[in-house]
Amino acid sequence: MPFAFRHQPLHSIYLVGNILILLLVRLPLWTLANLIPSWRPRPSWSLGRVLIVSGYRAFLDIMYSTTLMGSESLEKAALSAQSLGFVWVEAAPDFVLGEIREIADANSVEACRTGGFWYGPTASGEAGRKASPGEKVIYHLHGGGYMSSVHPSNLSMITCFKGFLEFFPHNPRIFTVEYQISSAPPFSASNPFPAALIDAVAGYRYLVETLGFLPSNVIISGDSAGGHLAFVLARYLAIHELPNLPVPGGLLLLSPTVDWAVTHVGPNSSMWKNTRSDFVHAIFTSEYSKNALLGTLPSSSAATSPWISPASLQLKVTPGMYAGLPKTCIVAGGAEMTLDPMRTLRDRMQEDMGTRDVTYIETPDATHDFFTASWHEPERTNTLREVADWVGSFLLLKNSSTGGLFLGMRLRLPVIKRLRR
Repeated sequence: MPFAFRHQPLHSIYLVGNILILLLVRLPLWTLANLIPSWRPRPSWSLGRVLIVSGYRAFLDIMYSTTLMGSESLEKAALSAQSLGFVWVEAAPDFVLGEIREIADANSVEACRTGGFWYGPTASGEAGRKASPGEKVIYHLHGGGYMSSVHPSNLSMITCFKGFLEFFPHNPRIFTVEYQISSAPPFSASNPFPAALIDAVAGYRYLVETLGFLPSNVIISGDSAGGHLAFVLARYLAIHELPNLPVPGGLLLLSPTVDWAVTHVGPNSSMWKNTRSDFVHAIFTSEYSKNALLGTLPSSSAATSPWISPASLQLKVTPGMYAGLPKTCIVAGGAEMTLDPMRTLRDRMQEDMGTRDVTYIETPDATHDFFTASWHEPERTNTLREVADWVGSFLLLKNSSTGGLFLGMRLRLPVIKRLRR
């Protein structure tokens, strides 16, 4: 059972005991067991990387046995709005339609005001300024298993955004919405699907209707669980063809979690083979995020709903299910446990959209969400360059500070193996 040691005094006893075991027993054993490269999860990995990934995995194991990490309230962020780049985002109840409306009613989810954070250049010094003519924006939906926030103190997200600003053509602004975090027993159940999607729609409306960004000038991106949210947001926009909110110009999915039901299993699956080279094992074995998303929906929905698990092997796939989505780039790590579902999503999208509109970059020996890991070099930088070329290949970016227009295409020789289908 997840979070079995959440109450005191067991919480403190378990935490202190596991930290001591980690430092005095597990760390020395990991070091000895991985001294020789051929013994490591990936022979190309340094000993330091093996220890970092093993440490991350141990941290998640401890967290899922004790308690979740807290997050800052929006009200507190609003008190430091200027320094944090915080803005309020009004609810968009009129844009909750169709099947999503039905699921929201079943799960007692309502649209509500939320907030978001701006990153990157602000010519006027003001976060949330109106879009300049032709200006592009990255609308990023953060990861964290639908359990954590994207407050500017989140160092992993800062690392990801630094990469965007360094390599993407002309440093576009980045906006990320603080969508509602989901929870499930043994804690109080709250904000199941589609709470986060409804907030994501509100954030997109904020960019398009409030700030005046053209939808074609918006790239929706997301990492890990946020990659799942970015995908379902783009699909929702494509299905409903909202007159004021058409699909964005591009969709960037970084290590998207697209099979919460974990249907890609077996001894030859990436979920099995890549256990030692990834750190997300506890997220899936606990089933906490899956249950938090489901709310009152039947457990079978995790495997049969394209909104919950768009890459599920138990999903009844129909022609055109993923048609109409914007040009997409999927980034996967070859060492990820969830590699197989990402390949399945690629295949399904290419079947409906064509291979030209779905770019797939699989970085050998990269682990989960490596854009957020400053220690994951050179894979992180090399793949950021690949993605920057994808961004530049079909966007004309406008220099919002000088008004100069330039072609956002940078010709580079590939620096990693690019796998496409």
